[in-house]
Amino acid sequence: MSNETRSMSSGQESLSSEHENRISKVQQLRDSGIEPWPYRKNVNSTCAQVHEEFQEGSEKNYMVAGRVMTSRLHGKTGFATIQDRTGKLQVYVRKDKVGEEKFELFESKVDLGDIVWFSGPAFKTKTGEVTIKVQDLILLSKCLHPLPEKFHGLSDIETKYRQRYLDLISDPESREKFKARSKTVSTIRSFLEDQDYIEVETPMLHPIPGGAAARPFITHHNTLDSDFYLRIAPELYLKRLVVGGFGRVYELNRNFRNEGVSTKHNPEFTMLEFYTAHEDYHFAADITEALIKKSVEVACEQPVVLFGEHKIDFSKPFKRISMRDAVLEYGNYKEEDLSEKNIDKALAQHNIELDKDATWGHKLLVLFEELVEPKLIQPTFIMDFPVSVSPLAKRDPENPEIASRWELFVAGMELANAFNELNDPFDQAQRFKEQAKAHESGDQEAHHYDADYILALEHALPPTVGVGIGIDRLVMLLTNTTSIKDVILFPTLKKKALE
Repeated sequence: MSNETRSMSSGQESLSSEHENRISKVQQLRDSGIEPWPYRKNVNSTCAQVHEEFQEGSEKNYMVAGRVMTSRLHGKTGFATIQDRTGKLQVYVRKDKVGEEKFELFESKVDLGDIVWFSGPAFKTKTGEVTIKVQDLILLSKCLHPLPEKFHGLSDIETKYRQRYLDLISDPESREKFKARSKTVSTIRSFLEDQDYIEVETPMLHPIPGGAAARPFITHHNTLDSDFYLRIAPELYLKRLVVGGFGRVYELNRNFRNEGVSTKHNPEFTMLEFYTAHEDYHFAADITEALIKKSVEVACEQPVVLFGEHKIDFSKPFKRISMRDAVLEYGNYKEEDLSEKNIDKALAQHNIELDKDATWGHKLLVLFEELVEPKLIQPTFIMDFPVSVSPLAKRDPENPEIASRWELFVAGMELANAFNELNDPFDQAQRFKEQAKAHESGDQEAHHYDADYILALEHALPPTVGVGIGIDRLVMLLTNTTSIKDVILFPTLKKKALE
């Protein structure tokens, strides 16, 4: 085995040379009767199991397989470190133990990145490292490209996202993030099922986009000769199921929104939405707080989580404050400053320009986004949104201009959204009409008029509350990750021609 480790940043010429060298080895192997990609070999242990089970003097024959990450040759002996799904393990190869043919294979035909099967008993080196004393070895899969030493610089960050497998091979921290993501999703499912929620799957192709204010992706079905939209939210279908009698229902799946890409946004992302009949948005805040605290407990094993320069404390009760009061508190305004008469002055102070037809509720929301949202570091429920910016939410019975709605913010990010569902078909139809007018006027994110959903409401949706939680952003918080691309295995990227 070559003692030289080449990095992916060492230049296209050396990469090409290394690639050609490895391809040449493939032919040499086949000429000598060795298949570079054989069928399989039985494996009876993982790297972690060898470490856990080791006992001095045991003669158990371990059969392990892993990717060769390092190698050191010393004449007729050699050490290598292999890596499998559970971690790393050292192997020790001696020419007099494996024979001349196998040692020559190990020495000159096996490269870093190759997947190799080893068998033999375990022992501890003088430095105390558990090691396999190899008695046999077989090449299982030839790697035709050198592995990266490390990622650094913009070009390598792009490679990290485009070739995620290289990131996972070389960066243990990245692997742990995605394990934490899997654990978080599993925890959410278990939590909701313990609360008697049923998991469902609803369509990804929608005849009418709806369920959220967002610009959709459009596609075309040839046989039906109809345009469809990749779903921006499952909300309207899940509420149809509540009409049908599924009083506690959830879906954990992908949404698609044709919007900008940023550290907090990816056009394809994972959402949890769950709906509860005969409860309200205060119940939704309680259960969401419990769900997030459970996720933190399982993924982080402690209630205080580091995120960038902040320490997020999930042990305390989450703060709850109305949107209006939040703007007053964080913007240092008085009640009269946010009146219909004076709110335009507040906007002008911050050089915010809106359409002359913008509602008071829209103006308040924009002030909130500008002055308050970035300051919400500790978990905070922003309650009681204006109805004009909540087209699917039920009005507060004591104030018809306010919706029974909240959003949860942590570290300046919106993490969840919830509201009492609008179940009055006449009110919903009127709001759809207003949204449709806005859409016709050029608002690409406004809702369409959904007559089929109105028909469902006419069959009686019980009092219901719905919650949506962004899974990608939740995982960002739990893994101290400031870019959403680092918690999505294959984030959406601009097309790049293969070289």
